[in-house]
Amino acid sequence: MPKSQPGASGPSPDRVTPDDLLHTRTGTEVSPEDMVLVTGRDLTPRNLEWARRKLDEEGPAAIEKLLP
Repeated sequence: MPKSQPGASGPSPDRVTPDDLLHTRTGTEVSPEDMVLVTGRDLTPRNLEWARRKLDEEGPAAIEKLLP
């Protein structure tokens, strides 16, 4: 099995991915169902109402606060 070569190209451990590349928003609308599923909760009427309120208050960017 070949050994890795010093100086071979590859990801550098000292580089950090810029924040704007970490977000997953695709420019499409965010639904209350999306918000609930991102949190790992069940799609219940109560959770959907929470998601609707959150989207009304914060807009589609609210989902970014829930994603790593």
